[in-house]
Amino acid sequence: MVTWAYAAILAWSVAVPAPAVSAAPVPSATPLMLPMPRPEQVLAVPPELHALLQQQVIAAGGSGRSRLERLTAFLSGGPPGLGIVYSADATLTVEQAFRLRRANCLTFTLLIVALARESGLQAYGQELDDVVTWGGGNDIAYRFNHVNAGITIGRSRLTVDLAAAQLPGHHPPKAISDRRLLALYYNNRAAELVAGAASAEAVPYVAMALQLAPRYANGWVNTGVVRLLQGDPQAAERDYLKALTLDPDNEAALLNLVSLYRKTGDETRHAIYARRLEKVQVKDPYFHFLKAEDSEKRGDYGGAVQHLLQAIRLYDGDPRFYLGLAHAYRQLGKARRAQRAMARALALDPQAQGDGSE
Repeated sequence: MVTWAYAAILAWSVAVPAPAVSAAPVPSATPLMLPMPRPEQVLAVPPELHALLQQQVIAAGGSGRSRLERLTAFLSGGPPGLGIVYSADATLTVEQAFRLRRANCLTFTLLIVALARESGLQAYGQELDDVVTWGGGNDIAYRFNHVNAGITIGRSRLTVDLAAAQLPGHHPPKAISDRRLLALYYNNRAAELVAGAASAEAVPYVAMALQLAPRYANGWVNTGVVRLLQGDPQAAERDYLKALTLDPDNEAALLNLVSLYRKTGDETRHAIYARRLEKVQVKDPYFHFLKAEDSEKRGDYGGAVQHLLQAIRLYDGDPRFYLGLAHAYRQLGKARRAQRAMARALALDPQAQGDGSE
């Protein structure tokens, strides 16, 4: 079963480096139970971190590019650097990431934005709506979008991204406001709480996300999911419909409405929104990618090939499509086609690994 056939779909904007052909991991089922910070606390740099930043990044001066290079080395390198370790469920404030030395891609973006600004650089969050991975568990499917940090130095606009190679997009990243970036933080924390069966604790987080970004369609979807988990399907329906007023093709909202109307037995509305959903999905390369994964699990490698070829026709820039195609062709005994697919995957990402050759 493909992941979006579960009862509830969340459109959390969390970024995860995705392994080839595999769905992204869901947030941890045991998230850190940290108190909800105020918005001004999320990007705040504690004095101890500022002192280290001054020593390791700022004091040497130099050009903006040299400061940025020192900053990225300071974050990821060992002592005297911070040695930040990637963790998919580590949606943390800047101070928490400093204390725990953990970060997912959203938290890494917060760190880069906050510390680059402390270093005298122009920094901001960026969102890539067309970079998508999916994961699932506990009757909930998660759609993972992607964020990274943008830096403007003179006339150059640079991107700092932990997962650029693993999560390619076919549109350039879009700069977002701090309010939107903070809304994504609260969205992600809510996702971690829901994954940990703490949907009640997620309520103030989705509320804050909507307060910061009331026109963020996925925020309304996520609020609806939380309300559904809290036993209020009528409120969930209103939230999904609100999301569609902001984004008429929002796949997560349509998925949730189809699921909701199926459960309630509303056949008329179920049919209406199922048709709308189908029109969106046939144009979504990642829908076909996941259908291919589902076909492979059933041993239908011919079906997987057809779905992957359709995904590539819609967008040929994701190496995971070609890795999946190479694997499916290999299972069908079509070695030359597998090799060609693998060569294309490697052209898109030299680090790609798959089953295209023996």
